[in-house]
Amino acid sequence: MKAARGLTIRRMVELGRVSRSSFYRFDPQRKTGTDRDMELRDAIQRIALEWPCYGRPRVTQELRRQGWRVNPKRVYRLMREDNLLCVRRRKFLVTTDSNHRRRVYPNLACALVLTGVNQLWIADLTYIRLLEEFVFLAAILDAFSRRVIGWALDRYLDDELTLTALRMALDRRLSSPGLVHHSDRGSQYASRDYIALLQANHIRISMSRKGNPWDNAACESFMKTLKYEDVYRNEYRDLTEARAAIGEFLEEVYNQKRLHSALGYMPPAEFEAQLAAQNVDAASRQLSLGVFEA
Repeated sequence: MKAARGLTIRRMVELGRVSRSSFYRFDPQRKTGTDRDMELRDAIQRIALEWPCYGRPRVTQELRRQGWRVNPKRVYRLMREDNLLCVRRRKFLVTTDSNHRRRVYPNLACALVLTGVNQLWIADLTYIRLLEEFVFLAAILDAFSRRVIGWALDRYLDDELTLTALRMALDRRLSSPGLVHHSDRGSQYASRDYIALLQANHIRISMSRKGNPWDNAACESFMKTLKYEDVYRNEYRDLTEARAAIGEFLEEVYNQKRLHSALGYMPPAEFEAQLAAQNVDAASRQLSLGVFEA
């Protein structure tokens, strides 16, 4: 291949002291000094502004949802150059009190193979620091969709806290046959009223094994996400303000917008909607097939 005036590309790169790849990337129409990644940088910065705790994988997936065709390595390089990488996470403290004489149930969740929602609910609780006091959060998630279906925030770490979260979940979801409720061995989950409410709704009871933090890892991971992406970024003055802000995060952000790697980088609400649509299509095909065969 030859260029103008008979110079070969090899000779030109030698004279110009540039690499052959740089020669092919050169665009004479591009203005000198223009950042080829400017628009991508802008998109990344907008995502980082909205989701400060997103790392490279979630930023990459959000870019692709917006129509970008981008390589994860390129995203990582730009985030590193713009100082947008996530900060180191804080240590997570456990608040479970399993030193009680209430009945403890075996772990049923470890043997489940989930295929849809309302097959396994997972529950956990944690503390939240306000300016002048601590409050406590109890939450229940659908293990398949990671959606928060029940929660309660109050000053006291008592049985009523977990009961309030469970009542919300029961109001929002109909318990299906075989539904399992899994929690740690905390006294609040082993209380007489809590167990009675589960049994009254024909929900099977499952608890983590002693000294095994992995048995309820998904729910504990949710608690970490809540703290890193909302609690640690705010200073709540009182319980009323904390309840409003955390409620908004759970219902409007976590359930509706936040991308989850376990769901193929989809928000829980979108994942459940897609799952429901697939179930409707499958049922329609089976009905059509049955009518045809008849």
